[in-house]
Amino acid sequence: MKSVLLIGLGRFGRNMAEKLNELKYEVMAVDKDERLVNEVLPLVTDAQIGDATSEAFLETLGVDNYDICFVTIGQDFQSSLVITSLLKDLGAKQVVARASSEVHKKFLLRNGADDVFFPAKQVAHWAVIRYAADHVLDYIALDSEYAIYDVAVPEEWDQRTVGSLDIRKKFNLNVLAVRGGGASSIAVTSDTVLRASQTILVLGTWKDVQKCFKI
Repeated sequence: MKSVLLIGLGRFGRNMAEKLNELKYEVMAVDKDERLVNEVLPLVTDAQIGDATSEAFLETLGVDNYDICFVTIGQDFQSSLVITSLLKDLGAKQVVARASSEVHKKFLLRNGADDVFFPAKQVAHWAVIRYAADHVLDYIALDSEYAIYDVAVPEEWDQRTVGSLDIRKKFNLNVLAVRGGGASSIAVTSDTVLRASQTILVLGTWKDVQKCFKI
C-alpha cells in the first residue's frame, strides 16, 4: 500500500483525505491551520500542524519516505510553487500539484512537479458530458482525445449481441464491460447479449460516442 503526504487541507484536500481513507492508504496530512488538521485527524494515519513553505518543517516529515506527495493548495499559488520545489529538493519521489490555470501548470512543472491536475476544469468537463448528454452516465478521461464512457444501452440494442452491433468497426468504439440488469461482465465477447436495463463501458473519442449513440 502506498504512503501519501497530503499538504493542504481545504475543502479539496479534505475530500482527497476521505477518499484515501476509503482506499486504506497511509496518509500524513499537513496544514498550518490547526482547525483543519483536527477535522481531518479521524480520516488519516497522522497529521501535523505546520507551514509547509518552511524547508526546516518539511525536513522533519521525511518527505523522501512517501510514495507520493499531493500539494492541494488552491488559493495561494506562490506557496504551492514553493512547496512543490522544496519537496523535490528534499528528495520526494513523486509530487502531484493542484493548478488553476495553464500558467500555473507551466510553473509547477518547471519547479519540480511530476504531474499537475485541474479540479475545477476537470469537474466542469465531467458535468457537461454527464448532464448535457442523455445517454452518458459517467466518463473517465484518458487523455485529451480518448475516454471511457459509461453509456446506457439504447432500447433498439435490447437482446442483441455485441458482435451483431459491430460498433468497433462502425464507430471505432471498444466495449469494455457490461453493467447492471442482473449481470456483470468484464471480459466482453462478441456473444455477450445486451439488455436495455444495462449500461456499457466503451472506450473511444467523444465524437465517435456522439455518432454511435446519436447524442
